[in-house]
Amino acid sequence: MSSWTRWSTSPASRHAACRSRWKPCRWPASASQQPGDRLRIAVADTGRGIAADDLDRLFTPFERLDAAQAGIEGTGLGLALSRQLVSAMGGTSGVQSTLGEGSVFWIELPAAEPIAVAQVAIARDPVAVPRTYAAPKTVLYVEDMVENLRLVEQILKQRPSTTVIPAMLGGVALDLARQHHPDLILLDLHLPDIPGEEVLRRLQADPATRTIPVVVLSADATPHQIDRLLAAGAASYLTKPLSVRAFLQAADQVLGEQSPAPQTHAHIGRSQSPRAADGA
Repeated sequence: MSSWTRWSTSPASRHAACRSRWKPCRWPASASQQPGDRLRIAVADTGRGIAADDLDRLFTPFERLDAAQAGIEGTGLGLALSRQLVSAMGGTSGVQSTLGEGSVFWIELPAAEPIAVAQVAIARDPVAVPRTYAAPKTVLYVEDMVENLRLVEQILKQRPSTTVIPAMLGGVALDLARQHHPDLILLDLHLPDIPGEEVLRRLQADPATRTIPVVVLSADATPHQIDRLLAAGAASYLTKPLSVRAFLQAADQVLGEQSPAPQTHAHIGRSQSPRAADGA
């Protein structure tokens, strides 16, 4: 039985399994590019290894090899479920093992491009120069993709007096808006539980939240969609991929500090509301 299977059980079970061997266990991990624009993530253990005859059974549901005889808890489902999840994402998984030395478990997944950001010579752009607001500001970001959240957090490092509160569900965002009354709400339209447009409607209908400015972030750049959301109460509408300049201008407009006038190459216009554009 390999350390990877024990790794999928409780930490106490893993540690007990390691102590039962003649040498300590470690799980160093590595990542490497593979042909076909794929990424391999590998985790190696320093356990006793797995016999070649047992490798074919390792990913079979409920198959635990000799773990039960060794008194190690588990169901034998961890590796089988992991393989199914990896396969559903277009990936593959496998293992190499040497008796007496340990095993290397790996998964391969299609490489994904980073979230695109429209670059506008940020280093020379006065809008992107770090600045603080007169008072601390709180931004509630309603977004279910961690990559997008990290992107916005990175951009807002140019405004170090802001604190970002993430919400991955619309219902949670409504509760957080009432609880914290943020200075700005950034709203994605495609959420797992409630459509972003419905979140905006509820924010506008609630006296406790209707005065909070809402900036919509969406990949839908159709004029009808933009006009509809602005009419529904959004303070601004920014399209993805985000323009750093347009995003910071919209944030400055809402949070109380005007940004320098936009340059001709900046991504401004239908991507934000007339109010934000007038103040840019």
